[in-house]
Order: sequence, then C-alpha cells, then structure tokens
Amino acid sequence: METSLDFLHLDMDAFFAAVEEKDNPKLKGHPVIVGGRSDRGIVTTCNYEARKYGIHSAMPIFMAKERCPHGIYVPGRMKRYQEISKQVFQVLRGITDRIEPLSIDEAYMDISGMEKSPEEIAALIKARVMTETGLTLSIGVSFNKFLAKLASDWNKPDGFMKITQEMMPEILFPLPVSKVYGIGSKSRKRLNDIGIYTVEELYRLPEDFLMDMFGRGGKEIYDRIRGVDRRIVTTTRERKSMGVERTFRETRDKKLLMERLREYSMELEKDLESRNIHGRTLTVKIKDEDFHSHTRSRTFNHYISHGEEIFNLAGILFNEMEWEKSLRLLGVSLSNLMDRSMEQLSFLGEEKIQ
Repeated sequence: METSLDFLHLDMDAFFAAVEEKDNPKLKGHPVIVGGRSDRGIVTTCNYEARKYGIHSAMPIFMAKERCPHGIYVPGRMKRYQEISKQVFQVLRGITDRIEPLSIDEAYMDISGMEKSPEEIAALIKARVMTETGLTLSIGVSFNKFLAKLASDWNKPDGFMKITQEMMPEILFPLPVSKVYGIGSKSRKRLNDIGIYTVEELYRLPEDFLMDMFGRGGKEIYDRIRGVDRRIVTTTRERKSMGVERTFRETRDKKLLMERLREYSMELEKDLESRNIHGRTLTVKIKDEDFHSHTRSRTFNHYISHGEEIFNLAGILFNEMEWEKSLRLLGVSLSNLMDRSMEQLSFLGEEKIQ
C-alpha cells in the first residue's frame, strides 16, 4: 500500500534577493548580493546569477567581491522582507492552518485529508504567491518531513518534486551525506574521513556502527535514509529566545563593534515587534579569531524590546567582557520571552548576572 504524501515543504527562492529584484527591476539579470554595508559584513543571501560565481550565504562580503567584483551589493531590509513574508503566510493559511513556520521564508504544511492532490495544492500555492507577491518558491512533497524538505531543494528555483515510497531509497543514493538532516559539517567530515561521501555508502553502514559514531543521532540518520521520520507538523512552537548575530572579518576596533551592536539591536527590535513579544534576559555573545566563544547575560525586572534600550544594556554587558584577540562574531539575544499582550507582575529581587 502506497504511503500517503501528507507532508509539504515550501521554500522561497533566494528570498531576500528576490524581494530586492521585485522592488528594483533594474537588478534583474545581474548578480545581486544582499549583505552588510561594508566589506566586513557577510552575505545574507544572493540570487542565482551570483551563485554561479560560488557565492553563498554566510560568506564574507570581501570574499564575495573577490569572486564577483561586478556584482550589485545591497544592504538588507528586514522590515520589507517581513512584510512580504506575512503575505506569503496569509496565502498558506488560506489553504490550511496546519503550518509549521521554520523561518521567514520556509515552512512545513500538513496536507493530509485534503481533497486536492499534492500537485494541485502545490500549483495553487505557487499561483497565489505569485499573484500576491510576484515571487517564486519551490515545493517538495513526500510521506515525511525529511523527504519533503529534501524534495523542495531538488529543482530550484520555482521547482516541484515529490518523493514517493517506491522511489526509496535509491533516489537518495547519489546525494552527498551532507544532504541528510542531522549531518552537519563536523559529522560530514567524520564520515568523509572514513571514506563515506554519498548516501549509498552511508546506507551500507550498520545501525550499531552509526550509533557508536553519533549516539542517538546515528539511529535517526539510519532511519531517515530508509524513509523513516516520525516527526509531525507542529503548528505551535514555543520560542525560547530571539537574537541577531553575525560573522565578519576579524577586528579589534571597538568603535566598529559598538556600531555593529547598535545595528543588531535595532534589527532585534524589529523582529520582536513583528512577533509582538518582549523579553527579560539579555545576552551578548562574542567569538574570537581562534573560534573561542564567550557570553554575558543579565536578567532584568522588566521586559525590554526597544532597540535603544537593548543597545544601551548590551553595551554595558559588552564592556564588561574581556577579550584580547580580534573578534569574528558578535551577537545579541533576548530570552525569557512573553507576548506583549499579556500582563505579568514581577516580584523579582536582584538582577542576575551570568
């Protein structure tokens, strides 16, 4: 009996860059890179023209410019991306409320029991999103989350792919092991070190071997490449923290770092505002040139969400931190989150520093 294709995963195509092209049609046909305002920033995303030059997200801007000096580099506009994202999710909620957002431009949908076929649902989503936003997205459908997400990346951009039970596991065999959910860069390297590069080679490894190598994650990897993923679409997700952090070219310039901290604080304010939440625990994170990370946190008696207040308090925490080497990452985040529409009395005593 054929397993039902109840899971749909959608992913907007080069979302930030696509929004920039939508708002400025003169950018179309050119390599467009969205990122920091200076060479010290990183690539947030880029369009498919830019990807031809080997540019990818999280790449330092100075490196991207070396590969594509004639590219068009534009600063990110998070508020604008959030506006378009809301339009996309309104389209999705017009089809079903069984949606699990993963990010501003990505989500799972549970399409079980719907009258339309997966192909019809995907075509409907694509048409409505194009009408509302002028943007394309790619959709994958399968009988579990792992395969649906994998399928959405199969024919980008503006793609559609479904993976059925009868295709398994052979359809996965040519893929690199990095395509398997749960295998990050460190796990990929460990597998490569023992000569395992493709899913087909991974498939031949015994379950107990993978469990010895990766613990409980090894069992999940073993199951996933055999088409077993028991995760469901979760429509409500409790967010434990929200923050902004960026990697950049190493620097000891404290003035520049404070400018970045202000920029991230203002971006965090917009993210908090878009979700109507605020928080009480503020954390500043740094990472030095040797990849050593340090954090400093403080929990306040009141909830905070305004960018200037976040920046001022984060600046105090940052100035309390000791670092001798150049920094390559800076971040600020809020936890102990609560919906702003809820009232909560605080009887806390002293503020806590970690």
